[in-house]
Amino acid sequence: MKAYNYADARKRLSEVLDIAKNEEVLIKRRGGETFSLVLKKSSRSPFDIPGITTKATTDDILAAVRESRSIDPKQEQ
Repeated sequence: MKAYNYADARKRLSEVLDIAKNEEVLIKRRGGETFSLVLKKSSRSPFDIPGITTKATTDDILAAVRESRSIDPKQEQ
């Protein structure tokens, strides 16, 4: 764990952030307050999925959606 006073951390912010990628960094203010700086790993969205390649066109997809939404006369009975 590394520790910096506020002025040094401000002067070398880029370096401090690079260090915080791997370990906790403490930043101390003149008034005695101490702050902890750590990397926050972002979680991936469940909707963040790779795309697929297909030969279907936009018209093909829209036609399939329309077909799936249409009422089948056989099911109404």
